[in-house]
Amino acid sequence: MSRKTTTIVAIAAVAVATTMFPSGRNAAALAQAGTDGLSIPVSADAPELVPQSVTFVSEEVVQPLSEDTPEAPTLTEAGSLGELVGMIDTSAPMSDQLRCLAGAVYFEARGEPLAGQLAVAQVIINRTEDGRFPRSYCGVVSQPGQFSFMRGRAMPQVREGSSAWTRAVAVAHIAHQGLWDSEAGNAVFFHARYVNPGWSRTKTRLAQIDTHIFYR
Repeated sequence: MSRKTTTIVAIAAVAVATTMFPSGRNAAALAQAGTDGLSIPVSADAPELVPQSVTFVSEEVVQPLSEDTPEAPTLTEAGSLGELVGMIDTSAPMSDQLRCLAGAVYFEARGEPLAGQLAVAQVIINRTEDGRFPRSYCGVVSQPGQFSFMRGRAMPQVREGSSAWTRAVAVAHIAHQGLWDSEAGNAVFFHARYVNPGWSRTKTRLAQIDTHIFYR
């Protein structure tokens, strides 16, 4: 190879090395390799060559939720009264009025099916909207001569850890919020079917649910 050709090759090698390796030492090494045909020696403690800039490509790695992903049913979507009772949060603090309503359900109808318990709660609510009765749940429940479980104006002790009380609380919430229609409708009176009070002959019978008969 002529001196002119060798010089051109060396200049080209230096240009390439300068582009690829900013360090002058590395560029010189590459130029030297280009002139003598030898590979570039790599020292064990030579620094790792890192590109001046890195381009990151952002890709979504989490698949979006399907539009038909089922959502948790709401209270108004319950398929049955029993299902709705199970959806009610009974651990939340209650007002005194709601406790009176739940207490009436517990003492009057805890052995009844849920429909019967809801009907008792509905009667109490209906009475608060009827001018012949007190305007509050506690007032209706403690009205003299109306509920035999009352001790004057005091309600007996409730077993609050029992499943019967939990159901009564749930039923009270449902009735208070109007979440489920009761078979008792707009009834304001009821009695057990094994008794026959004289006042029942002057009332309109609306429904019988298990052991209770309801009237307007």
